[in-house]
Amino acid sequence: MRLDQALTHGADRLHGGDSPQLDAQLLLCFLLDRPRTYLYTWPERELTSEQLAQYEVLLARRAAGEPVAHITGVREFWSLPLKVNSSTLIPRPDTEALVEYALGLALPGGSAVVDLGTGTGAIALALASERPDWVVTAVDLKPEAVALAKVNRDALGLEVEILQSSWFGSLEGRRFDLVISNPPYIEAADPHLGQGDVRFEPLSALTSGEDGLVDITHIVEKGRQFLNDGGTMVLEHGYNQGAQVRALFGRFGYTEVGSGKDLAGRERYSFGRLAAATKEI
Repeated sequence: MRLDQALTHGADRLHGGDSPQLDAQLLLCFLLDRPRTYLYTWPERELTSEQLAQYEVLLARRAAGEPVAHITGVREFWSLPLKVNSSTLIPRPDTEALVEYALGLALPGGSAVVDLGTGTGAIALALASERPDWVVTAVDLKPEAVALAKVNRDALGLEVEILQSSWFGSLEGRRFDLVISNPPYIEAADPHLGQGDVRFEPLSALTSGEDGLVDITHIVEKGRQFLNDGGTMVLEHGYNQGAQVRALFGRFGYTEVGSGKDLAGRERYSFGRLAAATKEI
């Protein structure tokens, strides 16, 4: 079977998914260990019988709902290739909006930054790749996630401190100029948890109580003890939670509160700045 025929065949097999053509491309590139440009530069190249059999196995796994990132073991984030596994969330393109916002703060060199619930290390590593002069720390509760983030850090050769911690639990006595996080924010009863790729991801990284705001509330409240005067917190949240998260920031005394949008134009993250007097609230 030619490569162009294999792509068409793969897209047909995956027609019920969200992105059948892209998934077929990614799986074929993974099989051949070639970039996507190769598929279109050499469309007439023939797959061997062994390669075709392996491709069919990959397509079957994806058709059964297994995420492409889990099949290939890699997901790109901020143009960084990150290893992924079932112990953490798969990095999403929408989370890059948080990175853009953080970089737009133009914090000076030496600024202390912490990424809470880092998972693969995506946010922390993206920031460190752009601002090697920042002092970046990343924490996660799960030992498996900490180990994975360290693998990604070492593979990319970036300077990031990675610790095991339940949110701020292992950071007592430390202060940061920026606290950034993509915490769990899905309601425990959300029907989408039984659909699509999220079926293969850890619930602990997705859900946060009945209203989805338990972890966000904890981070906003406790964060006052870990931010420097004038420090900023930015948190990812659900597309319909912006008003609630802004209210939380206001409730705990943050100023300059606002929200930003994702690639689809939906409110995806909110932020606030901590004034000195706020820590006494």
